Amino acid sequence: MLGLDAKSNPEGFIQGFNENPFHRYLGLQIVEQRADYGRLRLQRNDSTPTGIGGSVHGGVIATMIDMAAVVSIFSNLPDTGSPAGTADLAVTYLRQAHGDWVDAEAQVIKRGRQLCTVEVSILNDAGVLCARGRVLYAMRSGA
Repeated sequence: MLGLDAKSNPEGFIQGFNENPFHRYLGLQIVEQRADYGRLRLQRNDSTPTGIGGSVHGGVIATMIDMAAVVSIFSNLPDTGSPAGTADLAVTYLRQAHGDWVDAEAQVIKRGRQLCTVEVSILNDAGVLCARGRVLYAMRSGA
């Protein structure tokens, strides 16, 4: 699923992402994608892992940050090089994430030969910033 280039096959990439069993379990779907940008939505349901006070579990927030970064990176893969995986992920939790849904908005801020840097914002259904993340994603040289 994640081997697909969203630039050359956006419908297939989105469908594969949205149908992934883990993403379905969490309630994650791609709701917007364009070059160097991706937005995921976590639609909360009875199986959504929760933390203190019924908020979205911090591990789910970290997963959303990682997956939103992947969506933004795969939206504009260069012709040379291939994805190699997350090299580093940092999360700053600002407040609990409550609401019917939670979004992860990811923006590639730098594409290097070996690393892509992505910033991600986690917003609740009222548009309140709940967490910020930064992902360094490794790239392999060559095709």
